[in-house]
Amino acid sequence: MPDAKQPCVYILASKPYGSLYIGMTTNLLKRLYQHRNNLTPGHTSKYAVHRLVRFEMFDDMENAIAREKQLKNWHRPWKINLIESENPQWVDLAVNLGLPPIGN
Repeated sequence: MPDAKQPCVYILASKPYGSLYIGMTTNLLKRLYQHRNNLTPGHTSKYAVHRLVRFEMFDDMENAIAREKQLKNWHRPWKINLIESENPQWVDLAVNLGLPPIGN
């Protein structure tokens, strides 16, 4: 499981090829809990974007912030290719981190 205070860039999806969300956090499990329970209004709660399909851990905030900005500027097909390069079935990776499966 990722360290609770390690910079991380993550990609969420509503479903395979659905709505995507890219974020950065220092506590991935806490942030996933917030997304899954719609604790903050916005894109993820409005479109049920709760499936963790990719994450990258970093040693420092500067590199994590730079990677988040880079990914947010990518075209959608590039993001999909990145997800499918390591997660071709769009499996919810949060389950392997100890979170329960989502309903959809």
